[in-house]
Amino acid sequence: MSMLLTIDDLKQQARRRVPKMFFDYADSGSWTESTYRANEEDFGKIKLRQRVLVDMDNRSLASTMIGEAVSMPVALAPTGSTGMQHADGEMLAAQAAEEFGVPFTLSTMSICSIEDVASVTKKPFWFQLYVMRDKDFVLNLIDRAKAAKCSALVLTLDLQILAQRHKDLRNGLSAPPKMTLPNIIDMAIRPGWCLGMLRTKRRTFRNIAGHAKGVGDLSSLISWTHEQFDPRLSWADVEWIRQRWGGKLILKGILDKEDAILAAKTGADAIIVSNHGGRQLDGAPSSISVLEKIVDAVGDQIEVHMDGGIRSGQDVLKALCLGAKGTYIGRPFLYGLGAAGKAGVTQALEIIRKELDMTLALCGKRDIKDASRDMLHR
Repeated sequence: MSMLLTIDDLKQQARRRVPKMFFDYADSGSWTESTYRANEEDFGKIKLRQRVLVDMDNRSLASTMIGEAVSMPVALAPTGSTGMQHADGEMLAAQAAEEFGVPFTLSTMSICSIEDVASVTKKPFWFQLYVMRDKDFVLNLIDRAKAAKCSALVLTLDLQILAQRHKDLRNGLSAPPKMTLPNIIDMAIRPGWCLGMLRTKRRTFRNIAGHAKGVGDLSSLISWTHEQFDPRLSWADVEWIRQRWGGKLILKGILDKEDAILAAKTGADAIIVSNHGGRQLDGAPSSISVLEKIVDAVGDQIEVHMDGGIRSGQDVLKALCLGAKGTYIGRPFLYGLGAAGKAGVTQALEIIRKELDMTLALCGKRDIKDASRDMLHR
């Protein structure tokens, strides 16, 4: 672990340890993957100002996100099928985030359930909600998150229709994996992953199985999931969800200034500038490329967060300099989880923290809350 120095190091380790079907799920985008690539590449176009002979002592990365204290302005993003990267993955990632002092966001499409994660954590985590056609199921999810004392609801807005992801289709993605000969061979050469999965009972979407009507086996779960994302989702739905939830609400999936202005009028506590990790509209701009424009439009009305393409602490700092009050990492913590379980998630957070702290200092600042556009070459 001591020689895994970058997020890419964790990625390569995860590639060796996680079956191809699930590694590809984490490491892919939709269609040509142009937006997926742009999310990372556009960070490289932003240059930092190096400053010298300034006091770099007593630095602080402590901040807040929607009023919650965080050790650094980074949260673990909601990611589906996390528990297939490593056995009990959501539970382990939530524990690592809690110990590190940053928020963990559980996906509706998680392998471990809301109740599973609540059973192994002491502090409230966040829950991400997909709006399904089955409104009774949605209401039940919200109530379960409230019962688990989740401190924020993250409502995803950009998955009304599921975009085509070629790798998932070619791999026949399912959780648990279908026992085809290629899958059996692929898993057999990864005995550590297999042993972990044999030891756990959590191998399917436990927020759904046993809670949604008519979902009792893998085939019914797959068909239900494909049919359930609601293409009729509208701004009117935000209001009844906000009323039912009654707590802090974050809207995820804003990529356009006009949508940001509408989102700011909903009474939500924050928006997340995000293109779903490049997994929805291929050809859309990167999250970082539209962040500044959205901050200028609504940053004085609603807290603006950013998700997509972050692979280093330097990327975090660039997003903060452009006005984000918080950032999210999805793939980086998934790579860590696949590479080494809970310790790998902690390692991913440590890598981000160290790079963020050192870059902050070399840019001549001591407090992360002082990050601003004057730290960038314009």
